[in-house]
Amino acid sequence: MQNSLSHLAYLALEYAIVTLELKPGALVTEKQLIEMAGHGRTPVREAIQKLAWQGLIHVRPRVGLQIAQIRPEDHQYVMQVRRELEPIAAALAATHADAEQRRELRECARVMRECAATADLPGFFAVDKAFDEILEAACPNDFITAALGPVQTHSRRLWFSTGTHDRMDRSIAMHIRAIEAIYGANSAEAEAAMAALIDYLAGA
Repeated sequence: MQNSLSHLAYLALEYAIVTLELKPGALVTEKQLIEMAGHGRTPVREAIQKLAWQGLIHVRPRVGLQIAQIRPEDHQYVMQVRRELEPIAAALAATHADAEQRRELRECARVMRECAATADLPGFFAVDKAFDEILEAACPNDFITAALGPVQTHSRRLWFSTGTHDRMDRSIAMHIRAIEAIYGANSAEAEAAMAALIDYLAGA
C-alpha cells in the first residue's frame, strides 16, 4: 500500500469527493484543498493531478478547479466497465496476491463487518477504497487496474449520492464473499463473486 504524502492527500480529497463533502459542480481553490487534505502544496498538487486524470476534478483555465458533475448516464457507463474488468482483476489477484496483501484483505473484511454492524456507510467507503487498492496492487495487469481505478471511485460517489443506504448490508456481504475468495486463492470463485457483486451494484 502506498503511504506517500501525495497519496495520503489524494485519499483525503477522494474521500471528500465520494462523500459529497466536496459537492458535484463546486468551484474550489487549491488553498481550500490544501486545508481539507491537511498536507502541503506539493502533495496536494500531485493529488489534484491524479483526481483530474480520474475525471473527478476539472481544471478550468482562468476559472479554477471544479468538482466533476454527476450525470444521469454515469452509473450505466461506470458499471459497464466494472462488469467487464473487475471479475478478471479479482481472479488474477486471487492467484498473484502475496502474503501481506492477503493479510490486508482479511483486515478489510473484518472492518467491513464492523461497518455493517454499525451502519457506517462512510466507514465502509473508506475500507472499500482500501480493498480497491489492494486489488490494484495484487493484479499484475496494469491495463486493467488503470481502467478500474477511476470508475471504482465514481461508483462509490454515485452510490452515496443516491441515498440508498438500505442496500449496504447486502453489498458488504457480497464484498466479503469476493474478498474471502481472493484471500483463499480461489480464482474461479473470486471471479464469480465479483461478477455477482457488480451485477447487484448495477441494479442499485
